[in-house]
Amino acid sequence: MATGRLGVGETLGALNTALGPGEPVWYKETRARHLRARDFLAPRPALQARFGDGQVPEHVVRAVAGLQGPGVAPVLRCEPTPAGLALQLQRPAVFERVLGAVTAYAAPAAPAAPGPRVLLHCPALRGTPGALRLSQLRAVLVADHFSRALRAHGANVRLVPAVRNPHMRTFLQQLRVDWPAASEKAATGALRNLPLAELSPARDGGALPPGVLGTVCLKEVMRERGCAAGYDPNVDKCLVTEDLLSVLAELQAAVRHWPGDGPPGLATAPDADADGCMVLHVVSCEEEFQQQKLDLLWWKLDEQAPRTQKHLVCGPVKAASALTAPEYYELRHAQVCKAAALKRGRELSQDPTWTEVFSVLSAATIKFEMLSTAPQSQGTKSGTFVMYNCARLATLFEGYKHSTEQGLYPTFPPVSSLDFSLLQDEGEWLLLFNGVLPFPELLSQTAALACAAPGIHTTARTEMMCKFLVQLSMDFSSYYNRVHILGEPRPHLFGQMFARLQLLRAVREVLHAGLATLGLPPLNHI
Repeated sequence: MATGRLGVGETLGALNTALGPGEPVWYKETRARHLRARDFLAPRPALQARFGDGQVPEHVVRAVAGLQGPGVAPVLRCEPTPAGLALQLQRPAVFERVLGAVTAYAAPAAPAAPGPRVLLHCPALRGTPGALRLSQLRAVLVADHFSRALRAHGANVRLVPAVRNPHMRTFLQQLRVDWPAASEKAATGALRNLPLAELSPARDGGALPPGVLGTVCLKEVMRERGCAAGYDPNVDKCLVTEDLLSVLAELQAAVRHWPGDGPPGLATAPDADADGCMVLHVVSCEEEFQQQKLDLLWWKLDEQAPRTQKHLVCGPVKAASALTAPEYYELRHAQVCKAAALKRGRELSQDPTWTEVFSVLSAATIKFEMLSTAPQSQGTKSGTFVMYNCARLATLFEGYKHSTEQGLYPTFPPVSSLDFSLLQDEGEWLLLFNGVLPFPELLSQTAALACAAPGIHTTARTEMMCKFLVQLSMDFSSYYNRVHILGEPRPHLFGQMFARLQLLRAVREVLHAGLATLGLPPLNHI
């Protein structure tokens, strides 16, 4: 049997190469009604642009049908249709390749080279939970999710600021946000290393406001660096305070004294060149203006400030916008507890066995609400649905284990002995082709930053994971409600049952891996 992980990207690349020079035309089907007949399609209009009359030469069709190569899924047939050139894979062979190496599809590909150093800065975490607006909470959750995605791909990520407020640390723990805490003796020695002589005194010789050490003309900084693109035109004078210098000192120290705490082989020596680090400021829309001023001040006062600084701006949260972040958490927690009481007919919020479940469900509800769309858009509620289906999978495998212990089913056979040609239900191919197979590439996309564009702003696809997990849960729920997985304990039915269990084992692994990027543990019951 062929080895190596199959990939949607590798298959699409080979398909487009087989058509000859030109723009990519093939795409992967995702809708169930199309997947009944084809897995990939080269649309007729694109073929007409490529081949004139739209007739694909016979030798090209044969080349596509015989496609092979590393990561390329085995092809069953390729034929012209009214919609274009349709291709279907050898589905039993794909099932066998994927389900024979489940763990390989629940993890990102190993990076070819050491990943970059990324300083992830979330200024909202310098305050207290009671002062945290929902737009700032969204920025915190985006930063946490993005840091996990970057680390999974080999990046050496450092998080700033270290959280000093003990109530903020407790609140982040409730939300399953993994962020470093500051020690009692937080380093401030770098503060006076900044060249304060660069500051200007008050104009007209007047006294500076209390707490202000001097001023800086930021428009001059923009002109000196030629970096006006993306900055607010109203950015002008900056009143420099000790608080501002303290923030800059922490950023400066984080960049210059990079700890060797990254993935193996990525540790960086102290006092490394700051240009080898990218700084990503994850800010709410209300904080963006102040952060722009802080960036320019950093460049003015520190000759070694990193050249690459990008802003990921999170838009406002319209739902419950009048609430503070802790009030919002308490609202969602109360709703989770009430829904459980209605479902089970009794009060469970004080039951110790359910305390952790409600805590995880509250965090999941909030994270999916905040992250299920792009950071600039409004989210939806779907976290409970995903966690519910995660628990259904746990119940399914616990049921199989219990039945095995009772002697109803045999122990699970070696995966290499399973007959995956028995997986013929449309829902089974949907779960594999839209869920398990493309998951490694999804992990890569969630860790991608659009940094090549000029200007200070960047975008990130932090919404992709939530959307994916919701769709996978919907596909699994539809399949699970329709198909009886643990059938009658009859030997002639065991083959299909084991093949289905292996498929759902892969779905479970993918769900768990996806939830891990959100900092959410899987639940065994709800």
